[in-house]
Amino acid sequence: MMLWPAVTLIGFLVLTALVIAMGTRSTARYEAERAQTVERPRHGSAEPVRAAA
Repeated sequence: MMLWPAVTLIGFLVLTALVIAMGTRSTARYEAERAQTVERPRHGSAEPVRAAA
């Protein structure tokens, strides 16, 4: 009688853990790629910006 609710709960928890693991891996990869692009120097020279009076 309690078999199917237990199977449903365990399946839900397993799928939730899978989604969290995939999201964590994807986020780590995104942050690593973003860190590489930030370290690269930008083209052109930086010029100071004056405030409008």
